Amino acid sequence: MEITLEAVEKVMEQAGVEYAAAKEALQKAEGDVEEAIRLIRQETGESREDIKSIMAKLKKMVEKGNVDRILIRKGEEVVLNIPVNVGILGGVLGLAAAPWALIAGTIAAFGLGCRIEVVHKDGTTDEV
Repeated sequence: MEITLEAVEKVMEQAGVEYAAAKEALQKAEGDVEEAIRLIRQETGESREDIKSIMAKLKKMVEKGNVDRILIRKGEEVVLNIPVNVGILGGVLGLAAAPWALIAGTIAAFGLGCRIEVVHKDGTTDEV
């Protein structure tokens, strides 16, 4: 089975993934572009459910209070650092959905290999 650059590019474009993911899907699908796209979409759907679950846990922790900030790490690098304030808690400013969308988008973009840490006001951290 030969996987061409054209096939990889087509999968990248249609599935919205990077080169490595497109090539891996093509290898699993034995070079079949349509099957590779289907595999990616199936995996993406499962990832969305995982992200929803993570976001629900995170929201519960924030709602309980005593949360100072939310950190998203990829390895040791901090990818996103969001201070928790009134806007993220209650929507007083009308922007409550924006931080949650940013967090979910970051998790999706960097994959589920991210670590999410909740930093409490006393300096302790919990991993979600």
